[in-house]
Amino acid sequence: MGQGVRRARKHYNNLLLLIEVDWMLTLSKYSVGVGDRFAHQAKAQLRACMLAADAGVDVIPVWNKSNREHTIIGSEPGSVRAAADAAVKELSWKKPYHVDADHIRLETVDRFLPACDFYTIDVADSIGHPATGDAVTAFANRHPKLTGTLTIPGVSAPFTTTRADVERIAAKYLKAVQDAGAIYRKIATAKGAENFITEVSMDETDAPQTPSELLLILVALADEKIPLQTIAPKFTGRFNKGVDYVGDLKQFEKEFRDDLAVIAFAVKQYGLPATLKLSVHSGSDKFSLYPIMRRAIRDAGAGLHLKTAGTTWLEELIGLAESGADSFGLSVAKEIYAKALTKKDELCAPYATVIDIDPNKLPSAESVNAWTKEQFVSALRHDPETPAFNPSFRQLLHVGFKIAAQMGDRYLNMLRACESAVSRNVTTNLYDRHLKPLFVG
Repeated sequence: MGQGVRRARKHYNNLLLLIEVDWMLTLSKYSVGVGDRFAHQAKAQLRACMLAADAGVDVIPVWNKSNREHTIIGSEPGSVRAAADAAVKELSWKKPYHVDADHIRLETVDRFLPACDFYTIDVADSIGHPATGDAVTAFANRHPKLTGTLTIPGVSAPFTTTRADVERIAAKYLKAVQDAGAIYRKIATAKGAENFITEVSMDETDAPQTPSELLLILVALADEKIPLQTIAPKFTGRFNKGVDYVGDLKQFEKEFRDDLAVIAFAVKQYGLPATLKLSVHSGSDKFSLYPIMRRAIRDAGAGLHLKTAGTTWLEELIGLAESGADSFGLSVAKEIYAKALTKKDELCAPYATVIDIDPNKLPSAESVNAWTKEQFVSALRHDPETPAFNPSFRQLLHVGFKIAAQMGDRYLNMLRACESAVSRNVTTNLYDRHLKPLFVG
């Protein structure tokens, strides 16, 4: 095939993608993924976004819940949609909002199709598996410009890739991209390509993607004609559930800024949507990272999607405990901890890669049962400056939502009885500790 024909074909393919992009649902510059395990805090979460809007910054809520969480709770995706719609109506929210099928795969996407307009396509399990046929060679042939030394504005240093490097990276990621394409096309066939937002998640893997790897992933996604609007790469360090980041802050900043620059470059060069932005998974409570991310997105003029990690559920427990020493809410919170302690291994197993619990720092059920509400709240609330804060206690309760789910109406009725304290904590936590330092300043 001649060089002119190849250029024409590339131009045609990019044009097709741009046409599709022009007609698709788009995600606003700043957005926050808000998990709501029991679908009772949508109004409280939305109030946090309203506070941001009052401060002059639009942060669009995206209610997310994974297939695993639905299975544990015994809920359906429609319950998330119903809660979001009801909150939006009751609070007269006039800005966009979305419902996310979180971490879906081909075998789990069907149940989310009626309710969701945002799909986090998780293909991390496919990384490292062989792509079909001669896909790797064909990819390298299609993109000779990926070979050589590439200087991308904003990336900390130029990088050089050989043909062998391109084929090695493609061999690692191309199967994952092909799977993302299959899932995207299934959703598009069912809903229409213009009716949903696409995110691709590759964060649950062994090592952070380098700038050259992220660029090749984005080029491959463009080849698949996936008009993705957010991508969740792997960053260095630990993103444990419900606690602060553990890792090298300078290294994280370098990777984060490099990723922003690679995305901007890929948008211009490969016809990806102009709304494409980074998604940071398990982003709640990463307080040490928020100043870094805020400066970086400001400097780059970039957007950001922060996906929180179910910490609304912990604010529910704090609200129950705060409702009073004589309240049954405190008793329920203590009971959940006691049962979680007996089932620690079972509860922690699915989250082993994203929690770090020191068993020696878990208080006994007998000790906790004697605590005042102030002691319980101080141990659970994420305030590192409070001497009583216990990250291991918090992380065990984070994965202990299954215990509350098994309580059924008993737990839900307690949420309703303590609604004032619960909702106050949910709104305050989301706005003051997350949206304000990251987006509002």
